[in-house]
Amino acid sequence: QVQLVESGGGLVQPGGSLRLSCAVSGSMSRFNTMGWYRQAPGKERELVAAISSGGSTSYADSVKGRFTISRDNAKNTGYLQMNNLKPEDTAVYYCWYRNVWGQGTQVTVSS
Repeated sequence: QVQLVESGGGLVQPGGSLRLSCAVSGSMSRFNTMGWYRQAPGKERELVAAISSGGSTSYADSVKGRFTISRDNAKNTGYLQMNNLKPEDTAVYYCWYRNVWGQGTQVTVSS
């Protein structure tokens, strides 16, 4: 059973940066896609970014050019680097891998 643990969230001012991590218990197969989602209060969960087994990445239009998804299979960890954060990025961020969700980490962008 795969388990995911996110970390790295917090409070940051607009324009700031955060790096989220998603630690995967057990082996992180290079053959599975990993995704980062977010859910703001009163809104549906939305896909933010995904990285395929081959390293191909995709992003929501709202974060293109600001967020970067990556993975380190040797460390069983995925990452989401978030730069130039905006108040509208405030949400709980979840990683997804092999049909399993992490518990989420809160990101709050506010001055």
